[in-house]
Amino acid sequence: MGTAVSDDLINEHIASGDFFKQIINGLDDGVYIVDPERRITFWSHGAHRITGYTPDEVLGQSCADGILVHVDEGGNYLCKEGCPLAATMQDCQHRSCNVFLHHKDGHRVPVRVSASVIQDRFGRTIGCVESFQDQSGTQADVERIKELEEMAFFDALTGIVNRRYVESTFASRFAEMDRLDRPFSVIMLDVDHFKKFNDTYGHETGDRVLQLVARTLSCNCRPYDTVGRWGGEEFMIVATGTDQETITGLAERLRMLVETSSLDVDGENLHVTISLGVTPVRPGDDMKSLTNRVDDLLYQSKEQGRNRVTYCA
Repeated sequence: MGTAVSDDLINEHIASGDFFKQIINGLDDGVYIVDPERRITFWSHGAHRITGYTPDEVLGQSCADGILVHVDEGGNYLCKEGCPLAATMQDCQHRSCNVFLHHKDGHRVPVRVSASVIQDRFGRTIGCVESFQDQSGTQADVERIKELEEMAFFDALTGIVNRRYVESTFASRFAEMDRLDRPFSVIMLDVDHFKKFNDTYGHETGDRVLQLVARTLSCNCRPYDTVGRWGGEEFMIVATGTDQETITGLAERLRMLVETSSLDVDGENLHVTISLGVTPVRPGDDMKSLTNRVDDLLYQSKEQGRNRVTYCA
């Protein structure tokens, strides 16, 4: 008799929909559901964690209104054209692709999205579900940050390594190049018109701009590259390899991702751009000659109109 009652309770729980919500909310991945008008009807705990948006902020809103503002590798805004969820609702075909979503704090997060249509028992489309998996952070990253804090290699404001750590990375990379013939490249970048952000909106907004850039860089660089704050509004990336197409492609992607990010400051959308210099290490280089050269290239990007990448072999 007890078993029968238990089964009835389980079946009732499943029928209520709470059973499936609990399962979805237990996932690390983000999941949200939309109705035929693409209004968000469900927003999971994972979606909140990955995007920063709470259910109260998104439920009832249309995903086409630019909440996550997905962009692809080319910087194309998918809410306007090429949205995998919208395409799936039209042809009922499952889709998966890599995109960059816009976090509530302003920076870009790389995610793997999958969209599937929801149909009733008559085969009519009644909505769509999209899941997205964070491609940027792992538990190992959390543990590494703790280690860096203990060794005074961590920049507290931006959440990435500081100049001291980048300089130690240079020493290690030069040693590897001499011993193992493993060359590397450097990318130096600077926030365009940073003083204007501070003067117009205050230093708190200036700090948020630095955090936006740092998070976009750290989330979207390769795991074997070093991303650090060089000083002020300048950042340095020590990148493995010297292939021009690969390294300039990385720099261009980072430039695009920052350009397509934004900060909400008292209802105003503030857009940020960066200028970058890129160069591979040369025979006979040391840290001073390498950083001076990449600094000159960064200056050329500024002189040529900003929001661009300048490369020199």
